Amino acid sequence: MRIGLLIPCYIDQLYPDVGIATLEILERLGLEVDFPSAQTCCGQPMSNTGCTDAARRLAERVVDIFEPFTHVVCPSGSCTAMIRLHYGDLLPDGPRLTQLQTKTYELCEFLHDVMQVKSWPFARFPVRVGLHVSCHGLRELRLGRSSETMAPRPDKVRDVLKLVDGIEMVSLERPDECCGFGGTFAVSEEAVSAVMGRDRIADHRAAGAEVLTAADMSCLMHLDGLIRRDHLPLPVMHVAQILAGRPIPVSKKSET
Repeated sequence: MRIGLLIPCYIDQLYPDVGIATLEILERLGLEVDFPSAQTCCGQPMSNTGCTDAARRLAERVVDIFEPFTHVVCPSGSCTAMIRLHYGDLLPDGPRLTQLQTKTYELCEFLHDVMQVKSWPFARFPVRVGLHVSCHGLRELRLGRSSETMAPRPDKVRDVLKLVDGIEMVSLERPDECCGFGGTFAVSEEAVSAVMGRDRIADHRAAGAEVLTAADMSCLMHLDGLIRRDHLPLPVMHVAQILAGRPIPVSKKSET
């Protein structure tokens, strides 16, 4: 099993520790992991804004770069969903595209479905944690069960997190509501986006969360911006950082 590590461009530029934590998690499982330095962006921002030609070129690049690997793992439901579900709108059908789509996994999905982890002795986190479920991970990758459906479905992100020693998952009033980020939506509809984000933060705080986590750093980036603007004592951490044993960010602990 040879793993290609696909790191979203915003994580690479703004939150590199999330990528490093993902690498550490995979290596602790004894996997051979490679980070192809030629990778840039999956093309989702361009696709979402109608720049199809630019998105297509980036999609072709991703197919080329990750062809040699048996699995591709990404710490983002959003980018994973772009490859698995939307590259077909950009590229012609063919074995190379199909191969990439079938071997690309979101991190927790990979741990849950492929590695089938049953214990996690690599971290201890005795903290009350609120899990924000991203829209792409939930409604496109089906990492959990949407509240509006009745079909049973494992909650893969929560199941993996619950393996961490000492962690306590809080119960939210609206556990699968959008944070309001939505990529370019946060720019074009900033007022609505901010209200939605503050609603999510309020739900986590009311549930007693001491840390807010998610499998998508884009959602956490949006929520953390509102938290900082409102001077709230609620640190955010990507799921990978918790699994890798990272401490709660010190600068956020002391905020009031």
